[in-house]
Amino acid sequence: MIRTYVCLMSTPLNYTIHHTLGNARSGTVETLHGSFDTPAFMPVGTRATIKGILPQQVKETGSQILLNNTYHLMLRPGSELIRDMGGVHKFMNWNGPILTDSGGYQAYSMADINAIDEDGVTFKSILDGSKIRMNPEIAMRVQNELGPDIMMAFDDCPPSVDPQAGPVNQTRLRHAARRDTTKKNGYNHAERLQIANERTVRWLERCKASHARPEEQSLFGIVQGGTDLEQRDWSVERICNIDLPGYAIGGVAVGESTDDIAKIVRHTAPQMPTHKPRYLMGVGYERDIVAAVMSGVDMFDCVLPTRNGRNANAFTCEPGRDGQIRLRNAPFARDPLPIEPGCDCHACNPALHGWDTPDGQPFTRSYIRHLFMTGEMLGPILVTLHNLRFFQRLTSDLRDAIKAGDWSGLIAQRPHLKELIEANTPESNPK
Repeated sequence: MIRTYVCLMSTPLNYTIHHTLGNARSGTVETLHGSFDTPAFMPVGTRATIKGILPQQVKETGSQILLNNTYHLMLRPGSELIRDMGGVHKFMNWNGPILTDSGGYQAYSMADINAIDEDGVTFKSILDGSKIRMNPEIAMRVQNELGPDIMMAFDDCPPSVDPQAGPVNQTRLRHAARRDTTKKNGYNHAERLQIANERTVRWLERCKASHARPEEQSLFGIVQGGTDLEQRDWSVERICNIDLPGYAIGGVAVGESTDDIAKIVRHTAPQMPTHKPRYLMGVGYERDIVAAVMSGVDMFDCVLPTRNGRNANAFTCEPGRDGQIRLRNAPFARDPLPIEPGCDCHACNPALHGWDTPDGQPFTRSYIRHLFMTGEMLGPILVTLHNLRFFQRLTSDLRDAIKAGDWSGLIAQRPHLKELIEANTPESNPK
């Protein structure tokens, strides 16, 4: 179905929805540094680089928008230096949209070396052990200096599940619980979720008030609430009641199951404003992205393509665990195939990108395994390029299916998704 919604606001972000299929939508987000198509997957360039990959090569994978991290760039080289060098776009030589995460996730992920209070978070620097302060005002100042197109509010990300509920990410959850325990009777998960929700709203209000460049940079708020759907309801109502150019779902993929991720997103996304971008933070497995798109999510980011690529794990449409093949494994030693037959990435089809190879030959699984086994840099580069292209092909296939008004094309391209798609398709929607 074709439905057009245009978000024309007093902000430097315009969002147009071109097509819908059930809750799924495809569209275009326009920023001052160009546009990107949705659903969109953002590669993670934590320190203003996609490790080992030239900016032009990142663009050739189909990537239109990148993510940088506020916390890490604040530590090194510092936001003032990047500001003085013309902003993060010029600093990293990327001529396209950039989104910065605020540092709120680091407050969760590095819970063993920080302390939270009502005003903000005190970190122990990973560089020299010194104290680093982050609060809403500092997060806004740093992001204003960095100069991204989209900046995230500083939020309080609590443990998504009770640390005592089961064997999921126990170490990190225990750290997060210990950090947040302020009462003598210890940690209460329901209470912690409510505290985080209320604090996130207050911090968002402070972020909006201290945002110094709203005419140039768009601020997104973040919905929290863990796996408690009532807490999600409470959060989405209050966060989305604050007028902003876009909104995100945070606090998922931090210890909960795949089914819980899908349930949270399926419950939360449709409650968020229709005419503004919806961003699911830190989710990167193919199955999770597809389910989220079918729930109405527009934007994604994750380190999986690049981190797994550096560790010889390649994403493919082949059946198997998370759709990945482990190229260090011995069976690939004499395998003449590309990483994924039919893929158009730099590794699988270098001739398509103008590379002069013997008879247009791809880089073989055998050769790539050799590179990893001998510690050569080219191995991580090739698999990273492939993985980035895999996820950009996925979002392109999703956009095509939504435009066509039928999921059958996506199933034809990725038959392993058939059961997932049918499980997430209402009976009233085409299959």
